[in-house]
Amino acid sequence: METQVEILKQEAAQLLRDMVRIPSPSFDERAVSDMIASRLQGWGVDIERIGCNIICRSKGYDSSRPTLMMDAHIDTVAASPEYDFDPYEPDQPSMPGAICGLGSNDDGGSVVSMMAAFRYFEGRPLSFNLILSISAEEERTGENGIRLTWEKVLRDSVTWAIVGEPTQMRAATSERGLIVLDCEAHGVRGHAAREEGVNALYIAMDDIAAIRSHEFAKVSPQMGKVHVNVTQIQAGTVHNVVPDLCTFVVDVRPTDAYDNAELVAEMQSFCRSTLKPRNLRNASSATADDSPLVRCARSLGIETFSSPTTSDWIRIGCPAIKMGPGDSSRSHKKNEYLLEEELFGAIDTYIKFIENYGNSLE
Repeated sequence: METQVEILKQEAAQLLRDMVRIPSPSFDERAVSDMIASRLQGWGVDIERIGCNIICRSKGYDSSRPTLMMDAHIDTVAASPEYDFDPYEPDQPSMPGAICGLGSNDDGGSVVSMMAAFRYFEGRPLSFNLILSISAEEERTGENGIRLTWEKVLRDSVTWAIVGEPTQMRAATSERGLIVLDCEAHGVRGHAAREEGVNALYIAMDDIAAIRSHEFAKVSPQMGKVHVNVTQIQAGTVHNVVPDLCTFVVDVRPTDAYDNAELVAEMQSFCRSTLKPRNLRNASSATADDSPLVRCARSLGIETFSSPTTSDWIRIGCPAIKMGPGDSSRSHKKNEYLLEEELFGAIDTYIKFIENYGNSLE
């Protein structure tokens, strides 16, 4: 006779397959959100919907108690044209034991395993509340994903969070932030043959060289150095005209050693180009070693680390860890997949974590 956990695992695997079959790029998640909402209601779980986001509160929710939130996102990046198989077909004969396709690893595995763990504790007494948050628009830092539900509903309810992302079920206790800089170098247009004008491309190249060689003085004990990469550049219209404008994009991954505005100001101090941050809200995140989240993870032998990638963690305002099934190295690439054993192991780990979490609060 199958146990409840075994049934939950099989239902999670089937749900993940069903999710993969429904395209759900950022800003177009309605169909997969509807399917998940219908499945949860069919299982007897009460839901609240805000746009394409879904929020579930544990039965017996008591606002006087602290609350642990589990959050994962349902949107995906666009499918790579390099896929060797249909990115919306989860069962591939060449990959037995795997659930394949777009979103299987990032972030469907976290979604369905968190749902299974949440359902396991329905009706089971805990000393704290559980909230399940299923979010949209994570891949494109949208305004109508976790940022919307946090501001409208969750801010005053959530004490701690587990953010589901593919970490091989290691617990990230910190993650870098993100600053995207749109940069403009301005020169003077001129005829290339007569060596007229001021070449904006050369100004940009000098600034890019300075950015590459710059060392930020403060190094985070948890995250190390600030990471900076120039990722795009555009200049010129025709071969014989000195360009008066060159634009380039810089990807900055801050640490907790710096305020985002401080980083931009330091870079602007040695660049002639104008550096315009798209926003300064995506700060780095770090949870203290004495947090019950970190204590619980370590008591269970879960490896902790600092994550180089961002997630919905940057959009919430409470202590958190990032932990989910799968491997970040598979994300945003062709032939994405999640092993069934990874999915089943994640469900076991989430259940153990929640079972033991109350001990970390004492």
